[in-house]
Amino acid sequence: MQQRAMNLVLTGVTGTALAGMLVAGVAAASEDSAPEKQFLSQQAVAAQEHKTPRKHAAESGYNGAKTAEAGSKAAKAEAKPAKKGPNVLLSGKTTASYFWDDGSGVNGDTGAPAGGKPMQKGLFASPSWPMHTKVKVSYKGRSITGFVGDRGPGEPSHRGVMLDLDTYTFRYLLDGKKPASKYNAGGGEGHLKGVKWEVLSWGKGAGKKGAPRPFGS
Repeated sequence: MQQRAMNLVLTGVTGTALAGMLVAGVAAASEDSAPEKQFLSQQAVAAQEHKTPRKHAAESGYNGAKTAEAGSKAAKAEAKPAKKGPNVLLSGKTTASYFWDDGSGVNGDTGAPAGGKPMQKGLFASPSWPMHTKVKVSYKGRSITGFVGDRGPGEPSHRGVMLDLDTYTFRYLLDGKKPASKYNAGGGEGHLKGVKWEVLSWGKGAGKKGAPRPFGS
């Protein structure tokens, strides 16, 4: 009986020890596998990060730089001082005719221009403005700047024709082309209605400032 009891005790102790050893072994195995699981997890995260399209971030930065550069250029362009054109002292519209006075006697040519400068492209005749007044004329999007170098037109100025343009200016305003000759603008037109004029500076020669007046008035 006593021997049997001791065997039972030893068996119980041995079983308990074996159970403890098994538990410890499982725990040890679990602990040994933990770093491997952790390493695998880190690899998965790294792999997932590697799949991220980083080039988009780079492209975004590149595009952002380009946009900033374009904006900077635009800002500089806007910041540039605008070119100031000449001041317009007086403006209006009139019907214009054409002439070419060079002393040849062609088409009723009365001689050299009254302003003392030879006949040339950009030389206009006014019935009243001071000689050498600087004038810009525009018609259908085309413009030429010239000066008053002669008197005229005569009687037509009493009918509202307040500018006589040189042949070249007249034809250019009409259709952008050149006249058939110095004495004939061509194009089938003798007058241009609605020509815009702008006085840019008054000349120091004889004449009257202000709105154009009919010849002799």
